[in-house]
Amino acid sequence: MLHNFIYFADMLGVIACAISGVLVAARLRMDPFGIIVLATVTGIGGGTIRDMMMSATPVFWILDNTYLYVILCTTVLSVIWLHHIHRFPVFLLPLLDAFGLAIFTIIGAQKALSFGFTGPVAIGMGCITGVAGGMVRDLLSGQIPFVLQKEIYATASILGATLFVIGHFIGLTPILSMLLAICGTLTLRLSAIYWHLSLPVFILDRET
Repeated sequence: MLHNFIYFADMLGVIACAISGVLVAARLRMDPFGIIVLATVTGIGGGTIRDMMMSATPVFWILDNTYLYVILCTTVLSVIWLHHIHRFPVFLLPLLDAFGLAIFTIIGAQKALSFGFTGPVAIGMGCITGVAGGMVRDLLSGQIPFVLQKEIYATASILGATLFVIGHFIGLTPILSMLLAICGTLTLRLSAIYWHLSLPVFILDRET
């Protein structure tokens, strides 16, 4: 049951992030190849970097091509949908990003713990899984990644991964720990979006 829950959650995260990649590509008027590239790197980029760092090779989508098929189907359906509506709500991209961030963070932390890594490493792997795909997407599209701005983005990922690791070590069931951590990540990220919360920025005074 746990394996099925994790797999289903992972696929939901891939779908959400692939759609966000399509939205960015459509906004920048990219061609079909560019759309597929952004959808793919957003959907599986973070998990790929995580697996390579943990020497969990071949990486997950090479062993299970379902991830690639899901991204391709999601991309095609999203393009058809965008073709009919011509524009998308401005809140859709950050909302999908938030859901992808929450799910991928927990998937990454869970996989690190299952490989025997320590709590701090699991938190780091969770954060990398959550934010790296979006970072690559933003870099390829010529934008400053969310995680490098004042947005409460990586902070929400760290919170979620930390909640999951704490739940694991105090003996909560894996599914309960995952749900708690996903809710924590989403609550912080969506609150930041809704109330325009941000981290303080550091500005050096110009020399006169």
